[in-house]
Amino acid sequence: MAQARQAVRQVSRKREKQRNLQYVQEYKPVKEGIRYLRVLLCGPVGAGKSSFINSVSNVLRERITIPAVASAAISDKSFTTQYETHKFSKGRGKSAEFYPVVFNDIMGLEDGNETGVHPDDIKLALEGHVKEGHKFNPFSQLTKDDPGYNQNPSADDRVHVLVSVISANAPRINPSFLEKMRSIRKTASDLKIPQMAIMTHIDAACGEIEKDLKNVYKSKHLKKKIKDFSATLGIPINCIFPVKNYSEEIDLNDDVDFLILSALKKMVDFGDDFIERNC
Repeated sequence: MAQARQAVRQVSRKREKQRNLQYVQEYKPVKEGIRYLRVLLCGPVGAGKSSFINSVSNVLRERITIPAVASAAISDKSFTTQYETHKFSKGRGKSAEFYPVVFNDIMGLEDGNETGVHPDDIKLALEGHVKEGHKFNPFSQLTKDDPGYNQNPSADDRVHVLVSVISANAPRINPSFLEKMRSIRKTASDLKIPQMAIMTHIDAACGEIEKDLKNVYKSKHLKKKIKDFSATLGIPINCIFPVKNYSEEIDLNDDVDFLILSALKKMVDFGDDFIERNC
């Protein structure tokens, strides 16, 4: 009987995964002048921002891909130093189109003021004032006189969803990161930009999940991590999504895809609501 119930749940998860995948693959912004729903990932170094972009690419293209350079956790410095839009192609060749959901991975929020992106630069990115390819300088924030400043951002340049990325395996959330993130979230709130979070490295944080990813919603350890993060940063629990990024795998995995797609669909839902109401 237990095996039968488990088989039914597995079939149900597969169906939900396929529904979410189809939903994201077929999504298009309905507002004129907006080609892309733009998601901005923000978090400390090593949280898994670039790896999440890679994982989304894998899921959408239904194969292992490597579109973004990800840190291998061998340094406390960010691999991401410039503002870059990551797009996901449909098909192959020069004629291939792109999915209308794009990601901007931004330089990590390291400790102190001498490393990492300046919080005010992220605020400018939310408004669309940061040009593609702008190289961030932790010692000097972007100004209107800089060549990387976009004087007249369009609705397409603006960020439509802000996503905080945090590692479940981090021993603690650094106060410096929290201070910066609260400031950034306040700006996003003032701009009415929806916010959510993804919690990465869940398998490394919990042996129960590492043994079987389907235990993600049974893990008391992870539930406490999510609850604590929600209380600390003020993001509702139902807006925090646990994910496992692709790292060592050479083939796709339904359980990994299921979690990534659950988070991705919510990003699309939140971003689409924002576009409808504010663009």
